[in-house]
Amino acid sequence: MSQQSRITSEVDFGRDGKQQGFLRLPHSVHRSAYGWIPIPIIVIKHGTGPTVLLTAANHGDEYEGQIALMKLCRELQPKDVRGRLIILTATNYPAAIAGTRTSPIDGGNLNRSFPGEPDGRPTQAIAHYVESELLSRADFVIDLHSGGSSLMYLPSALVGRVSDPELAAQQLEMLKAFAAPIGYVGASGGADLTLLSGAERAGVPGIGTELGGAGSTSVHSLQVAERGVRRVLKYLGAVPDMDVGPEPAPSRIVHVGGNEYFVYSPDYGIWEPLAELGDEVQAGQPAAAVHSQQTPWREPVVANFLRSGTVLCKRVPGGVQRGDCLYHLATDEEP
Repeated sequence: MSQQSRITSEVDFGRDGKQQGFLRLPHSVHRSAYGWIPIPIIVIKHGTGPTVLLTAANHGDEYEGQIALMKLCRELQPKDVRGRLIILTATNYPAAIAGTRTSPIDGGNLNRSFPGEPDGRPTQAIAHYVESELLSRADFVIDLHSGGSSLMYLPSALVGRVSDPELAAQQLEMLKAFAAPIGYVGASGGADLTLLSGAERAGVPGIGTELGGAGSTSVHSLQVAERGVRRVLKYLGAVPDMDVGPEPAPSRIVHVGGNEYFVYSPDYGIWEPLAELGDEVQAGQPAAAVHSQQTPWREPVVANFLRSGTVLCKRVPGGVQRGDCLYHLATDEEP
């Protein structure tokens, strides 16, 4: 199997100036025998400085990051940059256009597909290109996420736990520079299959976000996204004169651990939330009651919080199946 990506780029990563074009992913279908999937890419290069990779729509139903990066790429000019910015506003382009978490072409979840396969299905091929061609060029990465259609978060930035102390320290400083209301440290939900796990393999400091969710946006979540990205770019020296707005309050730095931090639906039906975002809860406290539509006379099945903490994330849709995530918590103490 070839290790070279099938994706080609219309932009020259080594050229000074501002370029916009597409990554071309060959995709032969009934409608178009020799067609390709167009993944938008913007490269802005000028002077000496770091290369920063900025990505959004790793999941296509997460919108704050897409809007923030679209506005940023229109605003910035080469004279503003010291180094190079590589911007993907719709990293999993098929999912972004469909407004779905996973690709409508192959069902692939891009943030569970790294390091990818060069000759795999489209989602695997995108993951391989990002890790082999873009992370290999980057000095830093910002991967913008939200809760998507099924979850809602307190606006947060995040870093994964990494084994390299120097990398961990760099990421923590980026987390503080982003200055979201919440900054959390935790293992990624996809173990070593995420974009940030690819960054760790490449030795590249990276941060992610969970900016809101519910399949929508808000004035506040967009403001957190835009100002956070700007602050990190200024902190890194990539856009030294960037206007970052008023001085933010420091992030509350919290931690997310293993399964005991999460609450999952114990049954099928309609769930009744018994806690809200931002609540402080205790171990053993009832978290949710799941009511059966098939047997409405039956008492609901109750799920409890397994530990104490702050409600960082809450499910949005009312209908649930057994195993759906309802909540996850954060704690001030490291697990």
